[in-house]
Amino acid sequence: MSLQVCIMTPDRIFLNEQAEEIILPTNTGQMGVLTNHAPLITALDIGVMLIRSKNEWTSLALMGGFALVKQNQVTVLVNEAESAKTIDPEEAENAFQLAKTKLEQAEGQKQKVEANFAFKRARVRYQVVKS
Repeated sequence: MSLQVCIMTPDRIFLNEQAEEIILPTNTGQMGVLTNHAPLITALDIGVMLIRSKNEWTSLALMGGFALVKQNQVTVLVNEAESAKTIDPEEAENAFQLAKTKLEQAEGQKQKVEANFAFKRARVRYQVVKS
């Protein structure tokens, strides 16, 4: 038996496929899900979601949202999702370095919050293309 994984963004169904195992980026750390997992709803952080199908891992960048696990179905609702295929590695690295610099130079609460958000988005995109 396997998991049915469906990832939805506001404008489309990003992914809908079978998987043996997934790892979600929750607000409290990474969480693994196997078949027959207990039902739950969890908030998702900006981070990398890993999906294992046929002993092959796939990395996806998720930009925050929620996940529902119930009866071997995992429904993931996110603001945005990207795969390594759609991310330009050079652009991702440049954006990551720029966001890192802006975070280090941020002054004031508002600027720090905005810089941290941009840094987390750039970092996860960079992690996906480098994995």
